[in-house]
Amino acid sequence: MSNMQISQVLAEMRALQARAEGAPPEAPPGAQPSDFANLLKNTVDHIASMQNQASAMSDAYEAGDKSVDLTKVMIEVQKASLAFRAMTEVRNKLIDAYTQVMGMSV
Repeated sequence: MSNMQISQVLAEMRALQARAEGAPPEAPPGAQPSDFANLLKNTVDHIASMQNQASAMSDAYEAGDKSVDLTKVMIEVQKASLAFRAMTEVRNKLIDAYTQVMGMSV
């Protein structure tokens, strides 16, 4: 075998190993795949903090705090609401995909 053929075989073996480990094909060997559950948890936590911040701003405005601007309160409430609706749609799509995969015959 020539040097070039050995390099090609090694590259193919590394690509197959990365694919077997769940890493994308272009990832270098030994790269870790992203943790979907961790990403989902971080997103839910971020949206929860957005909702808590919007609620706190709203409560402060209702209590008469002069440093809180009504437009900022409304913007934060809308951002939190939109993020929650987007998260709900993503959840619905994931459930639909899961249902379709589980309904497939092997």
